[in-house]
Amino acid sequence: MLDKQSRVPMYIQIEDELKRRMEKGEFPVGAAIPSERELTELFNVSRMTVRQSITNLVNDGLLYREKGRGTFVASPKVEQPLIGMTSFTEDMQSRGMVPGNKLIRFETITPGPDIAKELQLEDGEKVFYVERIRYADDKPMALEKTYLPVKLFPQLSEETFTGSLYSLIEQEQQLKISHASQRMEAALVKPEEAELLQIQVPSAILLIERASYLTNGQPFEVVRSIYRADRYKFISEIQR
Repeated sequence: MLDKQSRVPMYIQIEDELKRRMEKGEFPVGAAIPSERELTELFNVSRMTVRQSITNLVNDGLLYREKGRGTFVASPKVEQPLIGMTSFTEDMQSRGMVPGNKLIRFETITPGPDIAKELQLEDGEKVFYVERIRYADDKPMALEKTYLPVKLFPQLSEETFTGSLYSLIEQEQQLKISHASQRMEAALVKPEEAELLQIQVPSAILLIERASYLTNGQPFEVVRSIYRADRYKFISEIQR
């Protein structure tokens, strides 16, 4: 239990105790934890202290709140190493999770100047614009907006996006994918994005933009993705 003589703040001790109980399986994934009132009585502290502990665990992605229902234990975050170049489908399959998609939009458009520049397109050249929700084990993980040059993939259709695009490019198109340039930043979700990702407003998200290239140096896609920060985290190994 808590040590009120310790220099460690009470809210941190409560966090550690709740983490310990989650690790032991006392609070399994998806289960509700005791209410703030119950935890206040259990630990003999103020409700403000308990609330701070819970808020920190929610911000860390270990718990999540549902309005009117309570606070629940979250599934572990998916870890994505910042090495190698894989598709979302490949990432999820490598973790033993079932990937899924929900196509929101598929259309041919004239891209804006920033997309046209990244894809090295001439004036007037078209792209396929694809917007879809990416799932892992039936849970929404990301909202993905993809731009693909029509001249490279004139045969693409809505049915193309039921599986891995990278597999189609390499196996059916016999094109070799080489590398990508990726940028990431943190942001707050917009209301329309929150509805698709089934998260509350405000919630933190990861904005990721990637430009991908074939072995001949030709850019073949620009992807702008919004990842749920409570379900996804990126890791890297750094050597001196």
